[in-house]
Amino acid sequence: MNAALFLIIGCAVLVVGYIFYGGWLAKKWGVDNSRPTPAHTMEDGKDYCPAKAPVLMGHHFSSIAGAGPINGPIQAAVFGWVPVMLWVLIGGIFFGGSLIKLTNSEVPSIALSNTSLFFKTTLPGAGSTGWFGQLFLSYGFLAYVAIIIALGASYFLNHTRPGLHLRAVGESASTADAAGINVTKYKYLATCIGSMIAGLGGLYYVMDYANGVWSNNAFGDRGWLAIALVIFTIWRPNVSILASILFGGLYIINIYLPTPGGQMAVKELYKMLPYVITLLVLIVVSLRKKREDQPPASLGLSYFREER
Repeated sequence: MNAALFLIIGCAVLVVGYIFYGGWLAKKWGVDNSRPTPAHTMEDGKDYCPAKAPVLMGHHFSSIAGAGPINGPIQAAVFGWVPVMLWVLIGGIFFGGSLIKLTNSEVPSIALSNTSLFFKTTLPGAGSTGWFGQLFLSYGFLAYVAIIIALGASYFLNHTRPGLHLRAVGESASTADAAGINVTKYKYLATCIGSMIAGLGGLYYVMDYANGVWSNNAFGDRGWLAIALVIFTIWRPNVSILASILFGGLYIINIYLPTPGGQMAVKELYKMLPYVITLLVLIVVSLRKKREDQPPASLGLSYFREER
């Protein structure tokens, strides 16, 4: 199957999706071309500026044409052409279903903020059980999903055959391959599932922590804290639950500690605590020589069966 056939099939699928799915959405949402857009009704000369159709077309086209030729081959090299093709077609058609109309809002940022209310929904009893509800039941459901994932991952790695196989691949891919374990399958699945779990972390940050508002470089240093957390827990998912509570407490402790004379400099020193602890953790772990405290021996190393 050559590239021309892919192009024809892709164009055909997108056209069919535009006609049928797009038409259905237009009827369901009551699209009216004569209705003024927020760029007109909320014009402020900065964030909301009316523009002609060719200008918008140029913006959209440059966004796609600029990143597509770079990102597409990279994704195809990592995941293969089938997942990339499915994402372009299925994602391009169905993922475009805007959150704006689903939340009865006209402005994307408000739509995301409204959507985030779903992710911030607390557990039943959070407001009626006093301190217990405030302490244990007052978080969005993704926080509890994270705990379940950590406990499930711990059980999987320590008490199931596939989990032990995965650990064997992490320690020595060549030895695992010699034992009949499909190294490629385990690495591929672990990478994909791990990436999805990491994506849930980003979803939590945007929809719960940041109230549905995304901005560039918003994560800032939190990614490094997450890496330090993995090392701090000595590669044990169940221990990461308690460590996350500790790191979270250090991250907000500056709110509750007294600041002599209201000096902001002291408050900034308090904000350094999680990073100081992170550095100490990395130093202590690097000095410990126990094998069980070390990362998997093959972590980050490529494996080629031909070189075994």
